[in-house]
Amino acid sequence: MGFLEFLSALFGWVYTLSWSLSFYPQPILNFRRKSTSGTTVDFPFINTLGFLAYLIYNVIFYSSQSIRDQYALRNHGHTPSVAINDVVFAAHAMVVCAVLTTQYFFPSIWGFERAPGTRPSRLMLGVASGSLIGVAIIIFVVLSAPPDADPRTSWAWLDVIYTVSYIKLLITVVKYVPQLVYNFRNHSTKGWSIWQILLDVLGGLLSIAQLVLDSWLQGDWSGVTGNPAKFALGNVSMLYDVVFMTQHYVLYRDDGTAKDGERDSLLESGEDRRRLD
Repeated sequence: MGFLEFLSALFGWVYTLSWSLSFYPQPILNFRRKSTSGTTVDFPFINTLGFLAYLIYNVIFYSSQSIRDQYALRNHGHTPSVAINDVVFAAHAMVVCAVLTTQYFFPSIWGFERAPGTRPSRLMLGVASGSLIGVAIIIFVVLSAPPDADPRTSWAWLDVIYTVSYIKLLITVVKYVPQLVYNFRNHSTKGWSIWQILLDVLGGLLSIAQLVLDSWLQGDWSGVTGNPAKFALGNVSMLYDVVFMTQHYVLYRDDGTAKDGERDSLLESGEDRRRLD
């Protein structure tokens, strides 16, 4: 293994670790505060669907020979730039997001009192239902194509997988909006963990770096253009991360919360104990 190959693998596993860790600060913060107040269910709810789509996309691109063959036909014989760490990351993210969602839908089993924002908004319900309908339409189109159709020029199962990946892209574009609006209305980021954002930035940078490096090693940039989900995922997420960091450290830095995003519950608990004393 050459140095660049080693660097690509290192980037892949470090971004996987960083993004994977980014899913833990929010459920931990909720658990410490015994509340989901300050956040909405929209983010974990739609994120679960998004990572389910991303898992399907990665698993099939990584393991299905027929899909890989169709990809090669459209991309000068090159194979998809999906690695095993992409599969591991997507599976882990889906599970943790699903667990986080239960803190909103079933607060009693966590010992929480029901807080505002535990019902998905119409926007997120519309995105979820529209995504499922979109995939169903593309499947119908592919099934309607002639059996001997050339996958290079005709609809093929590869297009279904691309559609699934676009669900993840769509969800990435809209999933942060409700929380951004919620923070804006409250003029506060209390309850929203900044650590998930900081880890997400690191993961996004390394994800894109690995994708570009892999394309460089292949000598063909179809590794980027042929894998739009991974490339756009990192860029869009980081744009939102910058906005969240601006809210947390600049716009609402004097909202009275602890700015490491994790000490709120400890400080509040200390204040409560002093009041009792």
